[in-house]
Amino acid sequence: MADFTVADVKTLREKTGAGMMDAKKALVEAGGDIEAAVDALRAKGLAAVQKKSSRTAAEGLVGVAVEGTKGVAVEVNSETDFVAKNDQFQDFVTKTTAAALGVDGDDIEALKSAEYPDGGTVTDKLVSNVATIGENQQVRRMKTVTVSSGSVVPYVHNAAATNLGKIGVLVALESEAGADVLEPLGKQLAMHIAAAFPQALDADGLDADVIARERAIAQEKANESGKPEQVQEKMVEGAIKKFAKENALLSQLFVMDNKTPIADVVAAAGKEAGKAIVLKDYVRFQLGEGIEKKEEDFAAEVAATLKG
Repeated sequence: MADFTVADVKTLREKTGAGMMDAKKALVEAGGDIEAAVDALRAKGLAAVQKKSSRTAAEGLVGVAVEGTKGVAVEVNSETDFVAKNDQFQDFVTKTTAAALGVDGDDIEALKSAEYPDGGTVTDKLVSNVATIGENQQVRRMKTVTVSSGSVVPYVHNAAATNLGKIGVLVALESEAGADVLEPLGKQLAMHIAAAFPQALDADGLDADVIARERAIAQEKANESGKPEQVQEKMVEGAIKKFAKENALLSQLFVMDNKTPIADVVAAAGKEAGKAIVLKDYVRFQLGEGIEKKEEDFAAEVAATLKG
C-alpha cells in the first residue's frame, strides 16, 4: 500500500474538495505524494463528470448579491457539506451569483450560459469543478427582485462566508426613503422571512394547488364534525382564511413582537420616515428545498476507507 495517512487524505480533500474515495485513489496512484495527487485529480479531465451528474446533490450554498436596485439569489448544490465548505466551491457560488446579476429574469439556463468572471461560461466552470472536486454539483435555481427606487436588502442566515449560507433572503423595498431607513427595516424583515417561511407575498400569491389541498383537509375535518352544511362551509372558509393569514408575508405577525402584521410594520416605518414604503417582493431560498435527499452514513464511509 502507498505510504500515506488518513491525515494526508484529509489534506488532499481540503486542497481539492475531492471526494474521500477519489482522494485516496489519487494518493495511491501518486505513491503518497500529495502535490502529485493534486495534479492527478486536476488532470482527470471530464471523463467522470457524466457519471457524477446522476448522484443526488442536496447540500451546497445559497448566494445573494445586490447591485444598485437589483438583487439576486442563487442556489448551487453539492453532494456533501464538506465540499460546501471548500474555498473553490465557495468562490464558484460567489462568482456565479455575481454573474446572475447580468441575467434577465429568473432564467437558470441563461445563467448557465452566462459569461463566468474567470473566462468561459458558468457551465464550463461547473463542469471543470465537478471533474476536479469529484462530486456532482448543480446550479439549481435563481430569483431576481428589483425596485425602481429604494433598496434591495440581502440577508444570509448562519453565513458560511460573505453572502453565502444555507438560507438566503432578499427584501425589495420600493420607496423614496433613504438607505438609513430602508436598510435596517429590510434587515429586520429579512430575519422575519428567514424564520417564518412565508409562502407568498400576499394571499393572492399563494399557490392554487396548496390552497386546494388545504381546502380538502378542512372539508374532511368539517365533514367529521357532523354539523349542518352551512356551518361546515363557514368552517372551511375560516380555515382557509387562517391558512392564508399565517402563510402570506404581509399578514404574518412580526416575529419580533408576535402581534403586529408585517404590512403594519412597513406602514409604520414609512409614516415615521415621512416617505411611503412598499414591500414589493422578497426571496427566500433554503438550501435543498424539494430535493429528496439520500441519507448517508458518514461514519461507515470513513470506516470503509480506513479498511482500504
